[in-house]
Amino acid sequence: MPFVRIDMVEGKPETYRKTVGDVVYDAMRTTLNVPENDNFIVISEHSPAEMMISPDYLDIQRSPNCIVIQITLNAGRTTEMKKAFYHAVAYGLHEKTGLRLEDVFISLVEVPKENWSFGNGEAQYA
Repeated sequence: MPFVRIDMVEGKPETYRKTVGDVVYDAMRTTLNVPENDNFIVISEHSPAEMMISPDYLDIQRSPNCIVIQITLNAGRTTEMKKAFYHAVAYGLHEKTGLRLEDVFISLVEVPKENWSFGNGEAQYA
């Protein structure tokens, strides 16, 4: 069960935001074995002043269009799966939206299964 938060600079059209969400969801399904309909994505827009992203950390030249994708998910994916996911998202976004590869920042946060409640005040995976 991944929970996805995507942050970007304000002003992108709804179709752009939807495409970004769709690319991330499709990549999770194909590379991280996420089940169908397990789609929980929140996209937030921020003023340029609120996006304090290093323009050159690790010699990667980021533009003001850099987006941040943070995903909380169950622990257990292999490094190879994660690398395939990063690649699928970056290249998928580049292909479908024109976003530069350098402008895709991804952070995965792994948690134990008992850390989820999908509703009803219950821990469905515990």
